[in-house]
Amino acid sequence: MPDPKHMESAVHEYVAAFSAGSADRVAALFAENATVEDPVGSPIHEGLAAIHAFYSASMATGAKLTLEGPVRVVTDYAVFAFAVHLEWEGGAKRIDVIDSFRFDEAGKVAEMRAFWGPDNMHGFT
Repeated sequence: MPDPKHMESAVHEYVAAFSAGSADRVAALFAENATVEDPVGSPIHEGLAAIHAFYSASMATGAKLTLEGPVRVVTDYAVFAFAVHLEWEGGAKRIDVIDSFRFDEAGKVAEMRAFWGPDNMHGFT
């Protein structure tokens, strides 16, 4: 089972790396065959190349992330609430999100799922 402190550190690195615009740093957190489903119900990005491409496109918006409360760690999961802040079509926007990371035995993220929907998008028209 992955170390809880390692899992929490990985979440903090994810938030920092995303906000720094580093798809390389984000992708380094993931296992080779990991999956990303963002948001839940959308097509799944599988494998490091697809995950890197997804984050590169997401970061191109200039979005920044801020944690909203503590990281919750249980068994091989880390779950955390955060806000996405971005400038879009001339105004400040915010999306409230909860992500879950499932870690593999090597301490890499094996599965990421992002929980958010239209009611969590603020400032969009």
